[in-house]
Amino acid sequence: MLGALFYRFISENFTNYMEGGDDSVDYANLPDDVITPEIKEDAVKTKGYFIYPSQLFVNIAKTANTNANLNTDLKAIFDAIESSANGYPSEEDIKGLFADFDTTSTRLGNTVENKNSRLAAVLKGVEELNFGNFEDNQIDLFGDAYEFLISNYAANAGKSGGEFFTPQHVSKLIAQLAMHKQTSVMHKQTSVNKIYDPAAGSGSLLLQAKKHFDNHIIQEGFFGQEINHTTYNLARMNMFLHNINYDNLI
Repeated sequence: MLGALFYRFISENFTNYMEGGDDSVDYANLPDDVITPEIKEDAVKTKGYFIYPSQLFVNIAKTANTNANLNTDLKAIFDAIESSANGYPSEEDIKGLFADFDTTSTRLGNTVENKNSRLAAVLKGVEELNFGNFEDNQIDLFGDAYEFLISNYAANAGKSGGEFFTPQHVSKLIAQLAMHKQTSVMHKQTSVNKIYDPAAGSGSLLLQAKKHFDNHIIQEGFFGQEINHTTYNLARMNMFLHNINYDNLI
């Protein structure tokens, strides 16, 4: 579910970039062969990755119920998105982001038909979610929805292993307290050296810190550590969605 939501987000985000606000351009319906190497290179330099029209979430979801090769098509698309950054500064940023979205896993079913049926159900479910146009909203509508799903996943999946995750409202309070301005104008804090979370989990505290510190200078960036590989990858996705430099996650 989270991987599909991430796939939809970066597809829509990339489409908005390629269309550049021009209503006469419908990127999703363009043929792949109109994309020149120069167009692709410019996009990767700016966005950090590339998605061809045929690879967009909207086009894959459209035929999900009838695509007999859905699971392998999705794997090929995820591999292509990640490899589009090879040789560019964003290569390490996007590498492995889809690692936990294993479209060929036996957990989806023992036959290709069963796998495709479950994948199609997930894609169609995500497709039906109405987030509106996130560019028209003052709040981070899509990012908040994504973070909400991550927090619920983390809360349910982690309890059995003794893992507990900080609720968003607690993370928000911690971030606000860390940047609390002094009553004296002479001692008003206007910058922060760095933001560090030694048990980053799904990245909730780092996200709340970024939201609270948007108008301030973070001199050395955001840092976090997470021992659970699955949760670590979710944090990387979350950092990617919010344009946080998650190279600092270890």
